[in-house]
Amino acid sequence: MTRGILIAGIESSLSAAIAAEAGKRVEQYAAAFIPNKLAAPLRERAAAQPAGGGLIPLAWNPGSPISARTLVLAAENRLERIDQAILVCTPPSLRRQAEELAPADIDTVINDHIKSWFFLVKELASAFKACNGGTLALVLSDAGTGTEKGEVPDLAGPSVAASFNSFAGGLLASSVGRPYITTAFSCETGEDAAFAAFIFKVLDEGGRRAGKWHRFGKFSLFGR
Repeated sequence: MTRGILIAGIESSLSAAIAAEAGKRVEQYAAAFIPNKLAAPLRERAAAQPAGGGLIPLAWNPGSPISARTLVLAAENRLERIDQAILVCTPPSLRRQAEELAPADIDTVINDHIKSWFFLVKELASAFKACNGGTLALVLSDAGTGTEKGEVPDLAGPSVAASFNSFAGGLLASSVGRPYITTAFSCETGEDAAFAAFIFKVLDEGGRRAGKWHRFGKFSLFGR
């Protein structure tokens, strides 16, 4: 019996790599990827979009709790069930001085990169509890959130990463005794294909060390 895989997050090379790994394991998987509104040129983002006949694209308005509920229901209807939900946080970069911030950019950071995870996790947790099983995998890419000498500080990436890291930590701490598995992954290297393969290796093994962070990087190739 095949498994139902739902992947959600911002369009990025990492989300595309994770989608590619999913396509190696199941005939069909569902994905809700939204454009990175803070990134530049659409032509640069196009190459990061996942491809393949197995993809079932689903709509998602990340700042809406109703849309989160609709997304989960749509995934269940198309896949029959959700066995694994992989939420991919790739923090955006917003290198501007504080007085240069636009209200629309602030809304995007909050709605797309912070509020969205709370709404979606709530719906997924309810779905997993109702069917008494499932895996919630939280994925954080830490690559590229630093500031090089002479650069304008990034006002978005580090804040988004810290928020997701804290949220994931709280979910992991409260996962004991729940009827579904919660696990988390992080990477600081930017090696998207290798990181995606590592994520699925752990998931294929049944969520080895469930309730823990699995860290992938130059000095922790096998997690810890």
